[in-house]
Amino acid sequence: MTELEGDGPPSTGPVADPQGDPFLHTRFAVPARPVTFLRRERLTRHLDEALRTPLTMVNGAAGAGKTLLVADWAQTRDGPVVAWLTTDAAGQGPGMFWAYLLRALSASGVTLPEDIGFPADADRVPPTLPARLAARLSAREQPVVVVLDEYDRVAAPEIAEQLEFVLHHAGRGLRLVLVTRTEPLLPLHRYRAAGELTEIRGAELAFAPGEAAELLELHGLRLPPAAVRALLERTRGWAAGLRLCALAARQSPDPERYLKEFEVDHSTIADYLLAEVLKRQDDETQDLLLRVSLLDRFRPELADVLTRRSDAGAILARLSRGNAFVEHLGHDQYRLHPLFREILRAHLRMQRPGLEPELHRRAAEWLRRSGSLAEALGHGAAADDWEFTAGALVDDLAIGQFFTGPRSGAVTELFSRMGQDTTSPAAHLVRAARELSRNGDDGGRAHLHRAERRLADYDGAADRADGAAVGLSRALLEALAARLAGSPGRAENAARAAGELREAVPDQLLDRHPELTALLLDHLGSARLWAGRFEAAREALSAVAGSEAGATTALPREDSLGRLALIDCLNGWLGRAERTARAALAETERFGLSRPSGSGVERLVLAAVAVERDELEQAQALLDASAEAHPALRDPVLEAGRALVAARLHLARGDPRAALAAVEPEVPAEVASPWAQGQAALVAAAAHLSEGRTETATALLRRVPDGQAACVVGAARVQLAAGRPAEAVRLLDRAHPEGSCGPAVTVRAALVRAQAAHQQGDAAAAHRLVARALLEARRERLRRPFHEAGPWIRPLLDTASLRGLTSGWLVPGAAPPDGGPARHAHRPPPVVEELSGRERDVLRRLALMMSTEEIAADLYVSVNTVKTHLKSVYRKLSVGRRNEAVRRARELGLL
Repeated sequence: MTELEGDGPPSTGPVADPQGDPFLHTRFAVPARPVTFLRRERLTRHLDEALRTPLTMVNGAAGAGKTLLVADWAQTRDGPVVAWLTTDAAGQGPGMFWAYLLRALSASGVTLPEDIGFPADADRVPPTLPARLAARLSAREQPVVVVLDEYDRVAAPEIAEQLEFVLHHAGRGLRLVLVTRTEPLLPLHRYRAAGELTEIRGAELAFAPGEAAELLELHGLRLPPAAVRALLERTRGWAAGLRLCALAARQSPDPERYLKEFEVDHSTIADYLLAEVLKRQDDETQDLLLRVSLLDRFRPELADVLTRRSDAGAILARLSRGNAFVEHLGHDQYRLHPLFREILRAHLRMQRPGLEPELHRRAAEWLRRSGSLAEALGHGAAADDWEFTAGALVDDLAIGQFFTGPRSGAVTELFSRMGQDTTSPAAHLVRAARELSRNGDDGGRAHLHRAERRLADYDGAADRADGAAVGLSRALLEALAARLAGSPGRAENAARAAGELREAVPDQLLDRHPELTALLLDHLGSARLWAGRFEAAREALSAVAGSEAGATTALPREDSLGRLALIDCLNGWLGRAERTARAALAETERFGLSRPSGSGVERLVLAAVAVERDELEQAQALLDASAEAHPALRDPVLEAGRALVAARLHLARGDPRAALAAVEPEVPAEVASPWAQGQAALVAAAAHLSEGRTETATALLRRVPDGQAACVVGAARVQLAAGRPAEAVRLLDRAHPEGSCGPAVTVRAALVRAQAAHQQGDAAAAHRLVARALLEARRERLRRPFHEAGPWIRPLLDTASLRGLTSGWLVPGAAPPDGGPARHAHRPPPVVEELSGRERDVLRRLALMMSTEEIAADLYVSVNTVKTHLKSVYRKLSVGRRNEAVRRARELGLL
């Protein structure tokens, strides 16, 4: 027994295997580690648990770093003896396996008594051998660690049964470490349930960003974090891929550019994967792998469609279990490793030229039937089958994706490759949608007319779901074109046509694309707004604003909220307009949609509110930001709004000529807008009035359409300027704006009445009316009406009884009447948009005096990305420089 318990020099056992060939001693040697090997302590610490559990499994794909990890651990740790065997038992019997395992134990210094026996037949094992070996090992004071490398080559079930028998009965005398690509034929569930299994799998073997950077440095490459992340994304942390890329990049004069642009199919990585993974498979499996390489992710049913067989499910499950670079994602979904996929696609083109378009076409048709529209479109485009691709988009009622949602940019880019030879109605509708989404009405109308002419080819198809989908898509684009052209009648006709066609479309299809209905109502509401039909516009826009929030409807929801805010603003309800405009701004921000994501109307409303509050710098910043509008939403409402806000801003700055220049050009539209005409006349009249041209101002306001309370108030001001206070009051009495309008109108009406009373010598009435105006204006901080009123009001505001109503908001002074802290009239304007989380990150580093490059490195983003965030921060804080942004942020409590 003492001979067994000690470890000494190798015993003199058989020198040949059961077939009479000499033992291959390289199979007993622990593999050497390359100079560029990186020891990863997290894995080494995990592997130390192998000394506490009977069984350890290191399971990963080819080249995952399994063998080098275990070899390094075996050679550098102190403790029990390690016996190493690189198995090569594929197609060989149990006798050969156990002969080599006994020789590996002997070669490691473990002495074994002769009565254990030795296999004389390569296919058989003496029945006493496993029992005697287990008994001898169980008597050891120190365990033997047996490493079986490439254990996935062992295929005979009886070997697994015998090995499990020895492991179970050897007890603490044996620690078995299996290095494998596949699940071994052992009762792993039993060991796992008992806590007697140590597992290291592919996800843990993958390199982390810091480890990848260290590995590249060992190869002489120092790369920026972004380049390391890009390489990790492409290799998924695969050890062999990283090493092979590093070796190749080291030979390049520009390693960073090489790693960014290298063609994987022309590299040593391709040779490795083709030899180690693809060529090890049978012909049917190789064929399946080549065909599914066209897919990002896939189900077995789709793989069957591409192979025209029915065995994909079993093959994919086997490949996934075998770590053959096929990943099971759950829910019966699979995907290939990115590098393996690239190599297979290149191999497919070389081995089977001409097959790729047909495979894309089959995949597109199956994906369309299964409801995966985005993937179907991608494969249809890859097959260059644009009739199918355009038809699939339109028939699915997904034409709205050109304008809204996270895929709008991708859809626009996809169809940019469609040639002019595709002439179906769906293709013309797609071209029209693409032009409208990029250039507004400039190019979309022509394609829309061509689609209308080709609709006759459907021959009554409007009664079917696909024909109704074409008609409904055309109605949406027609409503948009009518909105952009300022044609409310055409928009109403398009909406009516859409209502009739909806009956022929399945409800589930409409439910799948809520953006279509939202966009249609948004276009209709904006056209009605242009026509001055505020209540009808509010009905349509409120339906959109009240619809369920989502990324696909974020744009029409934002636009509808902005236009509802504009209606409130035009009616003088500035506080309500401001709240609605802020809600509009938040709508697309929270879904992270790229800019320009909205129409900009909400920023115009906020700019108009800022002008009324005499916050002119903030108004200018908002006016500038409103220029970032989605091309498909730059309609007459937006253009007229921009001109009016710009003109009011010029007036507030004391530049009437610039104000006249801003409102003088008429906004191109098929139908004139009554409110746009009225507001333009009101601003122009105020500009003329400021320069003493009373008659010109009177003539302008006389031409304003009836029913516009703000214009009536403006006309009353002109009468005052002409010295006719009684006529001014009569105008207000007839229109009675106080009954229907908000403070922006009623405060001005009260001030006109107060000035009239002042001119007529009724000081008490003037005082009372100014007090009423101050009370109304204070709630919404409306300063502009008082600045416009002229010098007559200053003595009144300075009286003791009114001074308390002005202090703290209209003029500098002590605490306002509500007891709050005094605020200077020219305090910094508030932040109109909340800063995003990333913008706050940049701002905090700005306060630490970090440079743009340092911020980029610290946040792991590009310098251009930091500059974009800085520009947005400056805009939102209404500043122009770094130090101003930090100071402003501290004032607002953001730092």
